[in-house]
Amino acid sequence: MAEKNPYKNNPSTEFTDIDELDKSQAKKQIEKLRDAIEYHNYLYYIKNKPVIADDRFDKLFRRLQDLEEHFPEFESPNSPTRRVGAAPVDELKKVEHTSPMLSLDSALEEEKLENWDDFVKRNTGRKKIDYVVEPKLDGLSVEVVYENGAFQYGSTRGDGQVGEDISENLRTIKTLPLQLRGNHDVPSFLAVRGEVLMSRQGFQKLNKFRIEHGKDPFANPRNAAAGIVRQLDSKNVADKPLEIFFYDILTSEGNGFSSHWNVLETFPEWGLKTNPYNKKASDFKEIEKYHDELAENRDNLDYEIDGIVIKVDDYGLRQQLGTRQRNPRWAMAWKFQPKKQVTDLVDIVVQVGRTGMLTPVALLDPVNVGGVTVSRATLHNEDEVRKKDVRPGDKVRIVRAGDVIPEVVERVNEGKEKRAREFRMPKKCPVCGTKIVREGAYYFCPAGLSCEAQLIGRIIHYVSRDAMDIRNLGDKIVRQLVERGMVKDLADLYHLSVDDILQLEGFAQKSAKQLHDAIQGAKNPRLDTFLYALGIRHVGEHIARVLAREFGDLKSIRTAGYDDLIAIQEIGPEIAQTVSEFFQTKENQKIIDRLLKAGVEVQELKSQKKKTLDGRTFVFTGELDEFSRSEAKEIVESLGGRSTSSVSGNTDYVVAGENPGSKLDAARENDVQVIDENAFKKLIGR
Repeated sequence: MAEKNPYKNNPSTEFTDIDELDKSQAKKQIEKLRDAIEYHNYLYYIKNKPVIADDRFDKLFRRLQDLEEHFPEFESPNSPTRRVGAAPVDELKKVEHTSPMLSLDSALEEEKLENWDDFVKRNTGRKKIDYVVEPKLDGLSVEVVYENGAFQYGSTRGDGQVGEDISENLRTIKTLPLQLRGNHDVPSFLAVRGEVLMSRQGFQKLNKFRIEHGKDPFANPRNAAAGIVRQLDSKNVADKPLEIFFYDILTSEGNGFSSHWNVLETFPEWGLKTNPYNKKASDFKEIEKYHDELAENRDNLDYEIDGIVIKVDDYGLRQQLGTRQRNPRWAMAWKFQPKKQVTDLVDIVVQVGRTGMLTPVALLDPVNVGGVTVSRATLHNEDEVRKKDVRPGDKVRIVRAGDVIPEVVERVNEGKEKRAREFRMPKKCPVCGTKIVREGAYYFCPAGLSCEAQLIGRIIHYVSRDAMDIRNLGDKIVRQLVERGMVKDLADLYHLSVDDILQLEGFAQKSAKQLHDAIQGAKNPRLDTFLYALGIRHVGEHIARVLAREFGDLKSIRTAGYDDLIAIQEIGPEIAQTVSEFFQTKENQKIIDRLLKAGVEVQELKSQKKKTLDGRTFVFTGELDEFSRSEAKEIVESLGGRSTSSVSGNTDYVVAGENPGSKLDAARENDVQVIDENAFKKLIGR
């Protein structure tokens, strides 16, 4: 008879000092703790019937961690402590599936499902078919493999034949058992199929954190789950709100199952979580009722579903029906109609931009708008939120402004008596805690680069294509550098070594060397490019060129005062104020000095003595042979002219290349002179 495990029922958390244990005693206690912790996880996550308090569970878990640290020879990849994440990997390895992971044929129309039901009956010779109906989970499909009940590895679906090894990330999901329960009935080899999901509540909480820290939010819970599970560092997965439902056997040695329902009943006994909405259906009317009930209830679930799955229950009939190349003939997905453009406003969070401006953002229950899944929308500023009177919990109508930017149009009045409190901008920056200031309708965090969100945004802007153009340095890498404390201002970029870059997720020796060389190669910017890259408020590419053209070198701009700036044509009071304040701020002066000390040499822009295009405005349309659009604009501006994107009565010339667009018609309507590329070359003296 097996010895009773003292840590399962009413466990004591008084332990012998670890130093007093010999190896044999330590090994025995480690094994019992692992077994007990898996048992309590099973009761908590699968059965929803915990038998011990959370603090007692935590003490058992910490004891196991301490024992494994003191006795590393007893480490196991399937220990519950591995759920906190393992060392990061360089890349996800490819894994061939034990059996093809097929996709499902699907339909929106009821008629197609009825035709499929008739097909099943005709080809099996049965007048009555027993089906299993399940929610069509909208997550990441995975294969999970067990040998002798122990978790071996897991992989993504990939192309159905080969997926990516995500074993270490799957270990962190608490609803995935690392050791199957049961005794003789557990197959010696078992490959099961499951769906990794993120809860709606967890999704909104995660997006709130990402937005407040200047990161792009995930589009929907499915994308969030897929993106997180495929990360190279499993420590970044361990604290995320993921769970997994199992719904099929891919491969098994000697399972003896004759029906799918029998499998779904057995899974929980092994510790594999199944969906509580799985049901049996004996005719199409029951299937239709199930579909309609779930469609009506889908918004009340804590995870996304986009339809139902209908499967023939009897395995013998499945074999009779067979499979096509990519999908089985014995199963169909009945999709729900796409959501309308009205959705729930879950929360209003505040995003901090690179200039320190605070913008309220609506977190939405994901909704399809014009073929794009929208999970957030801008609310512009506090006045706009009040004007539209939208609050968390409201139904709102969404559009994509200009068919691109999601925007909350209005609140859909449901006649609720009780609504959430009216939105107010925070008094402190949600990222760094600095007291915010108001300028007109907008609020700003004055902390500058000491605010992590502004620092990340400023660096992303600095390295962008139109600024310093540092290739291979994307947003995710910038965030890693800042969050790990490796870059605290712009100048720190130039002090990164190849070894420093190798510490980042996803880098090998070659790619680290390439990024290092790209950073070191970005040390000789033109003056206008450097000014734009600094991210000064109100200074876009055009104003940067105006400043560079007027002052010629960085030193002159750094010492220019408000009066010097306001005297320049095209520089108004607001720009003059922000530019002079930027260069007078001690922190900005230090950063520029550090950039110069790091080897950045800003190229002077020689002043054009002859401003042959002074005061003239140009618009370009079509393709030019000898100039890119940006080159042509730079030439015009260097000669005192201005290049704009739209035609008006103030436009002097429209330069038309090959395949001109609607601007040519606008020129004729406004009686603006149209010239070709040769005439343009004469005007600029070429």
